[in-house]
Parts: sequence; C-alpha cells; structure tokens
Amino acid sequence: MKIDTLFRCATSAVALIYSGAALAQATPPQATDMSTEQAGTDQAAADSTDDGREIIVTGSRIRRNGFDQPTPTTVIGDVELRQGARANIQQVLNDQPQFRATVTPQVSNGNTSTGTAPVDLRGLGINRALTLLNGRRFVGENNLNFVPTGLIQRIDVVTGGASAAWGSGAVAGVVNIILKDDLEGLTVGGQSGVSSRGDGARYGVDASFGTKFAGGNGHFMIGAEYIKDKGIPDRNSRPNLGSAAIVRVNPTSLTDFSTRLTRDVNYGNMSSDGLITTGVLAGQTFNGDGTLRSFRGGTPLGAGPFPGQMIGGADGVGLYDNVAASTPFDRLNVFGRVSYDLGGATIWAEGSYGRSTSNAPFLTDFLVPPLTISATNPFLSAAIRNQLAAAGETSFTYGRVFNDILMLRFNTKRENKEGAIGINGTFGKGFTYRAHYSHGEIHSDERLENSRIEANFDKAIDAVSSGGQIVCAVNADAITTNDDPACRPLNPFGRFNASPGAVDYVTGTQQQKTIEKLDSMGAEVQGDLFSLWAGPVTVVVGAEARWVKTSSSRNADAIAGIFSLPVYVSDLNGGFNVKEAFTEVSLPVINAEGVAKVELNGAARYSDYSNSGGIWSWKVGGTARLFNDILLRVTRSRDIRSPNPDELFSQRNINVGALVDQDSAGRGSVPGYTATPATVTTYSGGNPNLVPEISKGWTVGATFSPSFFRGLSFSVDYYDVNINGAITTLSASNLTLLCSKGNSTACSQIIRNPTTQTVETVFSNSQNIASFSTRGLDIEASYVLPLSKVSSGMKGTVRVRALATYINRFIFDTGLTRVDTAGDVGNATANSVPKWRGTLGVSYQGDVVGFDARLRYVDGGLYNRALTTLVNNKVASRTYVDLGAQFKVMDRFTLFGNVNNVFDAPPPITTAGSPHYDIVGTYFTAGARVKF
Repeated sequence: MKIDTLFRCATSAVALIYSGAALAQATPPQATDMSTEQAGTDQAAADSTDDGREIIVTGSRIRRNGFDQPTPTTVIGDVELRQGARANIQQVLNDQPQFRATVTPQVSNGNTSTGTAPVDLRGLGINRALTLLNGRRFVGENNLNFVPTGLIQRIDVVTGGASAAWGSGAVAGVVNIILKDDLEGLTVGGQSGVSSRGDGARYGVDASFGTKFAGGNGHFMIGAEYIKDKGIPDRNSRPNLGSAAIVRVNPTSLTDFSTRLTRDVNYGNMSSDGLITTGVLAGQTFNGDGTLRSFRGGTPLGAGPFPGQMIGGADGVGLYDNVAASTPFDRLNVFGRVSYDLGGATIWAEGSYGRSTSNAPFLTDFLVPPLTISATNPFLSAAIRNQLAAAGETSFTYGRVFNDILMLRFNTKRENKEGAIGINGTFGKGFTYRAHYSHGEIHSDERLENSRIEANFDKAIDAVSSGGQIVCAVNADAITTNDDPACRPLNPFGRFNASPGAVDYVTGTQQQKTIEKLDSMGAEVQGDLFSLWAGPVTVVVGAEARWVKTSSSRNADAIAGIFSLPVYVSDLNGGFNVKEAFTEVSLPVINAEGVAKVELNGAARYSDYSNSGGIWSWKVGGTARLFNDILLRVTRSRDIRSPNPDELFSQRNINVGALVDQDSAGRGSVPGYTATPATVTTYSGGNPNLVPEISKGWTVGATFSPSFFRGLSFSVDYYDVNINGAITTLSASNLTLLCSKGNSTACSQIIRNPTTQTVETVFSNSQNIASFSTRGLDIEASYVLPLSKVSSGMKGTVRVRALATYINRFIFDTGLTRVDTAGDVGNATANSVPKWRGTLGVSYQGDVVGFDARLRYVDGGLYNRALTTLVNNKVASRTYVDLGAQFKVMDRFTLFGNVNNVFDAPPPITTAGSPHYDIVGTYFTAGARVKF
C-alpha cells in the first residue's frame, strides 16, 4: 500500500472517530525536561504548567482557562519546533497545513525576496497575516529570519477574527511568537545537516544564558543563534526541476492544439557557447578555443531548423538551468531581556539584533536578443572568416545564452535593530495592566551585480581590427575616433573567452538601499467589572499607536536606467501613523454547573490612519460548553488590512504610449474620438489614496475533550473569509475594460478629454479593486498518554497529533477575471492552494530517549485548471515521512538527529519549482546540546 494511501486512511480514521482537531495537554510529571509543555491548540495552551504558571493563548486578549477560546487557535509547541530541524521559524510554520510556502529559499529563486522569511497564512498573501512577538508588533514582522529559534517557547496561530483584538493585518489571522522569559543557566548547542545527494549543507550554533539577581526580583537572559545554509546550486540535481515547459504535442498541426508539461525543454536557437543559425555555418556551435563543431540539438518544437524551443539535446540549455534549486543564506540573531519585579508590577526591557545575508547566482540575462555578427569580426578565426568570405556572406545570426559573463548575482544584507521597554502589573481587586514602547529599524542593502549595460554591450560586441589591434568599432571611425575611450571589445564566441576589461565595461551593479522604521506603543487594562447571575463580566480596554516610515534609494546607474534587465525602477519615501482604541468584553449568560456554560464575546477597535482616516473593526461571538466536555463556538468578524508603504508611496513612474480603449461603446460618434490613442500618459507605482482592505469572516466550530478519556482532544472549525477592496494593479487597457463593466473605482482612474472623450491619462497604480473569497475546514485531533497509566513500571509519554486543512474554494476576483484556484497546485498558478494538507505526528519522550515520527501530506490536483488543452494536467499527491530521535547522556548532554523525507519523494514536474512540494529530497541533520 502506498504511503499516501496509508496517510489518507489514518487521517480519515481520526476525522471520522473524533470529528476534528485538538491539543495535547501540559506535560505530565513523568516527562523529563527533554519535553516541556507540548501544546496543541487551546486546551493545552490554556492549562497550567507543572510549576503552576498559567499559559495564555492569543485567541482573545481576555485571559481564560480551559477550552474556552472563542476564536480557533493552534499552538505550535516544542515538538513541532524541533521536528524537521528547520533552519528558521518560517519553515517550521510552513510545515503546518494552514500555511502556504510562498517565499522560501526553494521558491524565491531569481527574485529579490531572497533572504526574507515571511509567512502566508491560508494563502491570502504575506501582507495579510499579522506576526507578533510576545503580543506586540515588531519591525521585522515580515522576516522571521530575525527571530531566534532557540528562545521560542511556543507559537500561537489564530486563524480568524483577530483584527479587533490585535489590529490591522490580521485578515488571515495572527501568528504570535512567545519567547521564553525564565531561562536559568547556560545552554550551548550546535547542529549540521546535508542532503542525501551531498549538497544543501547547513550548520548552526546557538547559546542562551539566564540568571536571577537582586534576591530573585530581577532576571536577565540573553540568547544568540547563527545559521549558515549553503543552498543547492544545481537545479538539475533534483528530479523534475530542470527546464520544464508547456509545449504543444503536435507543434505543426493545424487541428491538434493539445499541450504537455514536458521535461528538459531548452532553447532551440541558442547555446551556452553560441550557435550560428543562418548562412553557410548554420548549425555550428563554438568550442572553447574558438573552433566550430556541429550543434548537438534535440527534438525541435516548431517550424524551421532553429525554433525557439527544443526537447533535450546534448548542447541544450534552458532558462532555469542556471537558477539554484535553493538559495544560500546566513542569519545571525541576538536577543536580550532584563526584568525586575517591583512588587505588584514588573518592568522589563528588551533589545535585539538580527542579520540575514544572501549572495548567490540570480538569473542569466535572458533578454539578450539574437545577435548579428559581422563576417569580419576579428575574434573569429581566420579560417572561419575565410569560409564566410568564400560564401559571399557579410554577417550571420548568432544566438547565445551568456551564462558565463552575464550571470546576474544577487547580493543582499538585511539588518534588524530593535529595543523595547514595558511594564506589567496588577492593581485593585484582580485588575491587570500592561504597557510598552518599542523602536525598530531594518536596513537593507540589495545589489544585483553583473547586470548588462545595454548600450555598452552593443558597442563591445561590434568589434573591428584597427592598426593590428582589436577595438570597438565606435572608436575606429576615421572621422570621430575614440568616441568611447572606456569601450573594450568583447569576444562572444565560446564561454569564458571575454576579457576582464570587456566584462567590466558591459556590466554594472544595480543597487537599492532601504530603511524601514517602526515606533509602536500600547497599553491595556483588564479586569472583572461586576458579576451577573452566570459569573463576572470581564473587560479589556486599551489604546495603541504606531508610526511607520520607509525610504529607499537607488544608485546612480539604476536611476539612469542603463540596464537591459532593470529591477529597481523606483524610489520610495513615505510613512503614516495610526492611533487606535479597542475594547473586548466577555459576558457569561448561562452557568449551569456540569451541564451548560454559555458566554458571549465581543471586541471592537477604532483605527485612525493619518493617510486614510478612521475605520472600525469588530468581532462578535460566543461559546457554549456542554457537560464540561463539548465546546461549541462561533465568531463573526470584520477585519482590516491597511496598505503598506510600498503600496502607498513607491515612486510614481510615467509612461507615454499607445492604448487600446476597451470602453468605447457609444463614443464612436463623438467628433475627434479615437479608441487607439497614441500618446496616453500612464502613471504606475504607489497610490497615496489607497484605503484599508475590509474582510468579513465567519468561524463556526466545536471541540471535544472527554472527561472520561483524559488526554484525548479534538476539534473542527469551519471558516469563510471574504476580502473586499483588495489591493492590486491592472494595466491601463484593462482598467478601461473594467470601467466598461460599471466599476466606479476603475472609472475614477481614467481621465478623458472633455470634448473628444479620448483617453488622455490613466492611473494604473495600486488600487482597491480586487476581492478574495475562501472557505474550508481546520481539523485537529490529539492524544496524550503517560505510559504509567498502562503499567506502573513504564515510563515516558506518548503523544499523537493530527492537523489537517481542507480548502473548499479560493477565489480571486479582479473584476475582469474570477478564478477559483482551490485544488490548483502548479507553480505557474497564482494563488494556487491544495485542497487538502495535513500532518500526523507520533512522539515518545522518556527519561533518556525520545523519538518523533511525522507524516506530511500534500494533496494533488490540477496543474492549472485554466489550461484546458494540457493533457497531463493532473498532479499526484505527496506524502513525506520525517523521523527524529533525542538521546540524553549524563543528564545535561543531549544528542539529536533527524531525517526529513525519508523515502526521497520527488516533486512533480514544474517549470520553476513549487511552493507546495518538497524539492530538497532526503535530508539528514545531527546535533548536540549541553546545559550548564
């Protein structure tokens, strides 16, 4: 039986028997310190630990015990944090079924997000999940490379109805990273990993120290972590990752338009050494010494001897052949905290520094056109020039992939610096308060090195012989000599034959420096105002404010626009501030001991943005606990996401050119009107008039923790999220089409001549014109069994936990297109999400040894439902098996090892990689940790 079949059977059994999702309870006394509190969702997280400290999860600001959270919340505990031995917290979260791996070292190859580690909850985009650190915003929230893994106690994932409690950006939910605050002693650890193919090496070290002072009233802790991941440079070392493409099955047929996703699709009209495609030498490619040999081509796809594509071929090369399978990165984190108990209040201060860097090949410049080479080019051998002269040819067409001298390289450094102070305390009869202020900055320096300077390249390619030397033709004109003294002629024939001077002349560096700043402050008070017949009415009131500012600038060459493949096309300078007030109320209405407990919950937040004005977010819901074992919960919420500085303030770009007016109905009779104006001014870039996106969502669910079967918990939650006014961009012509359909927002971006009605100006920048709609189920089940309950002589604890997410629909609507991508899993499909994802984990923790086993299931589906002619559109599901073990030696020393993707399950065929399926293959990690 196949592994994915076993997984389906296992998870189906869990779902049918238990109906849903759950959480493990706190670690029983029999467990060792190798396994601290193992949280699942609400239940374990809201119980008390063995030392009596209460664990509060993030589903509500109101502190509550038991399985009473009104909003579904999953807690990632120490078992999930160690499973897979992941390189950062983002990758830990991406293993969970609610997350989409939108930006990772395996996915973000060839784009400038390399080196960042954001999370994408429910696939709604990295800007629609709010990430918090200890319940507060932090400047590095969109890059979890800045969070030290070794200091994390747990992570709360709230999957709905969170903006009223936590603020803007929580449309998809909240990820709250809770750091340890009670470290004692010194811990040092290290780990190293490598793939089964001998690449992808990674190593890391970490250390943490904590101590009390001032008679126990004060506490100081500090931790540091360094990870170096060397990446996987050879894409073709992995199955199905070569230059695949969608090609016609019968490219010359006039009736068969079927297509196939095919491996090893290469350029048919160029090679790495250079291919001559016209004249007497057509079909010849260069050797390293400048001589010629026959081109070893593959199966041509199209008419003529040298079509744009071919399958295979010993000399074949594709666009992605030189793109890494996984990009390398380094990250360093340091975090420190000091706190002091004043008696009734605790003051604290935190400081952190994070750095992430990446320096790796990016892309080959794929915009080099077929070149026309003079038959007298002096870099050609005399034999070749004579052969061309004998044939009467003055030039030939030449195609080459310059993956030697024009391989772009992305070099980036991002630094995060932040400090925070705060106070937590109590007053009166059970009232608590907390307040904080923080300031943080991220400094980013991005450099795209080896970028082709188009004008210089054209001059350097045009080489001639003058005075016995090879020079640029631009400098050999008898009338205007030395027009460009810096020009150095470039030898394009064969790899690595261009001189260093020529390479320096034709390439340069695009650079962009960015500074992001965040000042944030907040305060809240919580307490029971009075009691009703069913219990106390608990209220939280608070206020928050933050100031956001971003600025970016380019180097002079990027501003001049001299590069053939421009990446940094605009600067940015802007910011905004927001002041907020919020409240949350818990109102008990029924409290029949042992029979029913019903509670209503509501929250509201008013946010006043300096750029767009005031807006409300709110949440109403309720819980009903029946017979102590069953909890029913429902939440209705209105959530918001404010536009970010890039969407608001990125520099406006102007383009003047032709446009096709698709809103021409009824205008043809207007004198002077034309549907194809030639000089329309189109503005792109940021839009300071953007307003927050608005989401309306439902969550309805149930949890069951039977008192007659301690340790068993499960729950199921239905969610339905609809986002209106989502921010996106449309082309100028598509805006006219959308206006013709009655969209007033699109119409407001088009300015017409008042007399002729001809389009004169279009604002094709970011607009609130799109919408998202998604719904599905979150399912979880867990069981915790202390083995002493089986037999008094048995030690240790066994935990079983299953998590699954089912997505029924995922619709993105621009007003022009409405596409449901639930079940689309191809890399080329925007917003693709599998319908099912799940994990099933089993762990054992004893006094000396511990074992983990995990199945990760990713559903198959269609590569892209819009590709109706694709004959191999179906993608099979994948199941990955991960194993881990920990061995305790001499009480303080622990050895651990892990194997991911034990059976080396390959990814499906993709054109550029996949956010859903593992491409690394089997991966081994080993390490050690010692406590002093």
